[in-house]
Amino acid sequence: MSSLTAPQRPATLAPKAPPTPGPSRKRGTGRLAALLVSPTLLVLALVAGYPVLSAFRESLFSERSGLDSSGFVTEGEQFTGLTHYTEIFGGEAGKQFWNAFSNTTFFTVTTVLIETVLGVAMALVMNHAIRGRALVRAGVLVPWAIPTVVSALLWQWIFQADGAANALLGQEILWTTDGIQAAVAVIVADTWKTAPFVGLLVLAGLQLIPREVYEAARVDGANRLQEFLRITLPMIRPVLLVAVLFRLLDALRMFDLPYVLVGAHKESVQTLSMLAFDEAANTRYGPASAYAVILFLYVAVVAFVFVRLLGADVFSEQRATKRDRRDRRDRRARRATTKGATA
Repeated sequence: MSSLTAPQRPATLAPKAPPTPGPSRKRGTGRLAALLVSPTLLVLALVAGYPVLSAFRESLFSERSGLDSSGFVTEGEQFTGLTHYTEIFGGEAGKQFWNAFSNTTFFTVTTVLIETVLGVAMALVMNHAIRGRALVRAGVLVPWAIPTVVSALLWQWIFQADGAANALLGQEILWTTDGIQAAVAVIVADTWKTAPFVGLLVLAGLQLIPREVYEAARVDGANRLQEFLRITLPMIRPVLLVAVLFRLLDALRMFDLPYVLVGAHKESVQTLSMLAFDEAANTRYGPASAYAVILFLYVAVVAFVFVRLLGADVFSEQRATKRDRRDRRDRRARRATTKGATA
């Protein structure tokens, strides 16, 4: 006699956990990333790393010629260590260095501050829907597109004794002679040329701000000044910081504009780049390399401090965006796991 057995229900399959990236996958991703980045790193090593190391090596040597103890003529390089660096900070060389250092810092702070204010104002004007807006944008771009040497020659003609500047002011000012007037001429010429660069970058940030934000602010009773301080400035902060950083790095290396506009060996406009060029032109390559290395360190320190202090919010926003994306991905994975377990 056979007994009937109840049909057995098929066993439910356990939900599969989302795959986790294993060590091999991470290593493969790292190798791919290194392979993709390696061309860029190679180019940077050739065009930036090698010249810096070569300049530092050259600053430790000096070209010497003379007689040795046997009376024979000796020529070639001689290792001098940090002698060039110690000579820079003392004596006549130290006086020239600190003068060039103060001029470089003064030009950088003054020009970047004025260009930032004018650039934001220009961007606000170009952002409005006015008639001929495209023509205004094209006209603003012209000074920045002109080569620096050509711009310096143009302003040299304007600042001549019988030039347009004196005719406009009604005075006889020798702008291109050594003095405070030469520094003012350099600041005016540099501001005219590079303020449009800041304006165009800020304009790109302004065009990303939704109009609904301003409409909501007007409904809440905000005036123009409050809109600018509480909406415009915070939302263009990342773009403005990038523009200011670029201008800082460019102004610290200022050379061609004061060299062509005012001339060499003028204490009021001599910068670190001009001082290094003057040493190299007189075949003093050791001191010239020392000046170049100090300028490189100065630029690197300014960029590092700027990014750490003022640019921290930009990078924190980027990290927060990546963290939000990772959290959303984890939530989707948990929801998929929960649905599989309840199915």
